[in-house]
Amino acid sequence: MSIMRGKQIVLGVSGSIAAYKVAELARRLTLDGAAVDVVMTEAAKRFVGPATFQGLTGRPVLDDMWALPEDGVVGHVALGQRADLVVIAPASANTLARIAAGISDDLLTTTVLATPAPVLLAPAMNPHMLANPATQANLSTLRQRGMTVIEPAYGRMAEPMIGQGRLPDIAEIEGLIHGLLGQRYGSLRGLKVVVTAGANYEPIDPVRFIGNRSSGRQGYALAAEARDRGAKVVLVSGPAAIEPPAGVELVRVETAHEMEQAVHAALPGARLLLMCAAVADYRAADVAPRKLKKADDEFVLRLVRNPDILAGIAQRSDLIKVGFAAETDNLIEYAQAKLERKGLDMIVANEAVASIGSAESAATLISADRLIQLPQQPKQQTAAAILDAVETQFAARLHMQNIRNDTT
Repeated sequence: MSIMRGKQIVLGVSGSIAAYKVAELARRLTLDGAAVDVVMTEAAKRFVGPATFQGLTGRPVLDDMWALPEDGVVGHVALGQRADLVVIAPASANTLARIAAGISDDLLTTTVLATPAPVLLAPAMNPHMLANPATQANLSTLRQRGMTVIEPAYGRMAEPMIGQGRLPDIAEIEGLIHGLLGQRYGSLRGLKVVVTAGANYEPIDPVRFIGNRSSGRQGYALAAEARDRGAKVVLVSGPAAIEPPAGVELVRVETAHEMEQAVHAALPGARLLLMCAAVADYRAADVAPRKLKKADDEFVLRLVRNPDILAGIAQRSDLIKVGFAAETDNLIEYAQAKLERKGLDMIVANEAVASIGSAESAATLISADRLIQLPQQPKQQTAAAILDAVETQFAARLHMQNIRNDTT
């Protein structure tokens, strides 16, 4: 079930041309099952009409702290006190300054001052306003008080200039919202999870490589699902076809050797490893320093074995290890052999041709004492089913005390 379902989200909209973009965020949060109360400043209403947000959320837009129902609490503070999360997007320079100063002269600033919930700020403004020492000091103050501030994006502004100050992508804001709610309510909150995803590119020369068709979708879906459940996620990703989820620590690699180093660096303190990357089995024995030219009708390339990442951590009894097997034949047989050979707790087996590069997959979850068949479905749903199975089968180990901080 989505972490958003049934949550009370206050979405503050302040005066910025980027206000129109936030309508899509209100729509997405509502479709995910949240109750979204939009609070608009007077300046915000000059850029986008309240009727837009009311139509998308199915709830009245709020702008007057003296016109709220009492609801058992003084009306103008009730909104903040019952919120699960307060999001301000876009957060203008003026709104940031007033919050930093503790001013509560309208419904939005009063809600922030009165709420015990986490606060997420997404600044958007003219680049010179963002760079001004006063704005930077206000942002530093708000971070020190525990509020989460998303860095504004760099790019072309509404006015004829390029710089930093654009509202971050809506998907990034939405991802961070999921992560903040997960940290408060998720079943994996407080745990560290390492996920590998994507392909490996093993170079032949400076422009050519040995690779595979992995899109990274399943690994990225797992990272997002673990984030939504409150985990601190380290995503070690090879090349992938899609954007990584927001709210996770991203480590980019290309080769199997780089992935091995990054995984070992990420493992201290981790409780769960989801080894979803399509790790290259072989690499070129000799990488040419310059682009190879066509010469003969045949070209012989000598390959050598890459390191087996899982073999190096097979003895870690404190770490729950989930591997993946994509096969073209004898799927269950080969997957069970891999489960035993690599010392895994669970393996996710799927048919290679149908799953690699696709947005959907069917899978079989295999562990020592059970086998679970998953239907053909979007990889986000497969990710949720995998983590459901891990939490069910290995609950005691997931939440045991005294996490070891070594990788031996």
